[in-house]
Amino acid sequence: MFKILEKKMLNPTICKMVVEAPRVAKAAQPGQFLIVRADEPGERIPLTISDYDREAGTVTIVIQPIGASTRSMVNDFEAGDFFADVAGPLGNPSEFVKMSTEELAEQRVVFIAGGLGTAPVYPQAKWLHEHGVPVDVIIGARTKDLLIYEDEFKGVCDNLYMCTDDGSYGFKGVGTARLEGLGAEGKTYTQAVAIGPMIMMKFSALTCKKLGIPIVVSMNTLMVDGTGMCGACRLSVGGVTRFACVDGPEFDGYLVDFDEAMRRSAQYKAEEGRSNGK
Repeated sequence: MFKILEKKMLNPTICKMVVEAPRVAKAAQPGQFLIVRADEPGERIPLTISDYDREAGTVTIVIQPIGASTRSMVNDFEAGDFFADVAGPLGNPSEFVKMSTEELAEQRVVFIAGGLGTAPVYPQAKWLHEHGVPVDVIIGARTKDLLIYEDEFKGVCDNLYMCTDDGSYGFKGVGTARLEGLGAEGKTYTQAVAIGPMIMMKFSALTCKKLGIPIVVSMNTLMVDGTGMCGACRLSVGGVTRFACVDGPEFDGYLVDFDEAMRRSAQYKAEEGRSNGK
């Protein structure tokens, strides 16, 4: 059993929970994910790690209710309650974790984060900042009310750019447009990382290709089982079939077939609708 120590709504649709899981926290690295099962008959839910504290023995997860299981996790569980299982860390850590001190000294990284994808960007930016790597972060949402993690990012990056589609806060427009503007201002980066909705990552990759910036994308939204057994997370990367859970979740954004991945993601929408009574 894994105790929920803290629960907080970050905006009307996104919930943050801090969960007691000492062994998971001890081994966690940026870029990895967990499988959470709320109760004994519950569905296995893949969730990215949005923070971890080795000393306190805690991991932080961020949940957006989409189907019946995630809706139950947000609506039916409070601080002091227990999840049945928190398994992990799973997946491969971000590539920069394996870099030498000399290699890190040459890096200048920009993150493009959208919606729920903002949360898993945080431990990556935090890790790089702690290792002396210059980090810029672009966070986008439709409106100001949907933006999350602004205060947290202020302490772990060199420059933070907030964007809203409607112009209610920060830059008016999408994150890729802000990245293009930074390029026009003379900003250069050795690496970009995009995490968010599939369509956002697709256009982030197209923008980075135009700007000549290598880009990594996180394909965690495709997962179901999380251990490579179900095959639901398969995708084409450079014409080769990969599995997001065991080969990723991060891949070269230039090589991912996003159109195929988006078609696969859409296959689950009818089931999600039925679980929500629609």
